[in-house]
Amino acid sequence: MTSTTEPTEPLSVEQLSATTLLRFATAGSVDDGKSTLVGRLLHDSKSILTDQLEAVEHASRNRGQDTPDLALLTDGLRAEREQGITIDVAYRYFATARRRFILADTPGHVQYTRNMVTGASTADLAVVLVDARNGVIEQTRRHAAVAALLRVPHVVLAVNKMDLVGYEESVFAAIAEEFTAYASELGVPEITAIPISALAGDNVVEPSANMDWYGGPTVLEHLETVPVSHDLAHCHARLPVQYVIRPQTAEHPDYRGYAGQIAAGTFRVGERVTVLPSGRTTTISGIDLLGKPVDAAWTTQSVTVLLADDIDVSRGDLLVPSKDAPATTQDVEATVCHVADEPLTVGHRVLLKHGTRTVKAIVKDIPSRLTLDDLSLHPHPGRLVANDIGRVKIRTAEPLPVDSYADSRRTGAFILIDPSDGTTLTAGMVGESFAAPQPVKDESDDDGWDF
Repeated sequence: MTSTTEPTEPLSVEQLSATTLLRFATAGSVDDGKSTLVGRLLHDSKSILTDQLEAVEHASRNRGQDTPDLALLTDGLRAEREQGITIDVAYRYFATARRRFILADTPGHVQYTRNMVTGASTADLAVVLVDARNGVIEQTRRHAAVAALLRVPHVVLAVNKMDLVGYEESVFAAIAEEFTAYASELGVPEITAIPISALAGDNVVEPSANMDWYGGPTVLEHLETVPVSHDLAHCHARLPVQYVIRPQTAEHPDYRGYAGQIAAGTFRVGERVTVLPSGRTTTISGIDLLGKPVDAAWTTQSVTVLLADDIDVSRGDLLVPSKDAPATTQDVEATVCHVADEPLTVGHRVLLKHGTRTVKAIVKDIPSRLTLDDLSLHPHPGRLVANDIGRVKIRTAEPLPVDSYADSRRTGAFILIDPSDGTTLTAGMVGESFAAPQPVKDESDDDGWDF
């Protein structure tokens, strides 16, 4: 197996621009070694600066450690260092000659599962760590369920601390088999199991001499080679309007532009578009990108769109191609992960934020809650508590143009907010987000709605 260790020379701008980008998140239970893995990954790939390493060495010596504690490279909060746990999502940016990376190191403690949802929401890949001594536990199942719920296309099972179980192949094989069966039932499309020791560096960047029975890739090699598609140009084109630009200056007396970041697809000058939820149609007369007119713009670009007709468009509206417009609805059914300490109950009045639009809403029903042990669905629990995953039916005060989360991770997602203090209550994914579990048949009567 070839080594993937990086040269010490920094990559040039030309080299960086020629590489692809992978967003990935790490997850796992407390003390499974996530921060150590991230630190080892950064250290062995030579992606940290000398002064950063010196600071870690100094902090480690102050704590009476003979060797650098690589977990300190990501655990930056004082409380994290004192307790030896990760509390907040730590983002790190690094690159090799083959790929650029944005890494989200997420907490493992149950009460911080909400942060794992944040870190994995935009990830192309999730690394789920398991302590080889403990195997698959409830928090491991929860992280697998969250990855499946968020439709993360690639999952890596990193069986860590193999040095503490004598590098036994049978231990790794049993854990890999159990996790793969569980994640496959959730509908995770691709699972790769890698035995590692983050502390010793086995199979993180360099192949392990202690596990000659393993012939697969190292963690970094897999991260560098896993296929990732960022071509969203052919997806349903969507532009949430963030701001209306009207300078009303002598130079631009009649300029009216609608600014926002393209969530998916491609928009072109001359294209017929519909403004949702109003349903009014018009034509794109111009697109400004970085202050210059362009003929077309695509996913993730921040643009200002000019329309041929003077129609009412404001923040929260959605521009879509007229031939590919989503239906608007006031009844939203979704799979959600509840992240707040306060329970979500039937009848709960909330704010629903979808894209740049926020509307009043009420929880109409909670048809089911997912049981992590056997993936069964408990019907009509009446409420969801912190870290619960379940199905909800929501009625909004105004119609929303929502896509299925399976079709678009950007415009198929929303959050529920407490209107009294602005606290995020729940992260939601429209439609059937899980591929495997069967929906619960709802035999209760629909009493209608009063909006």
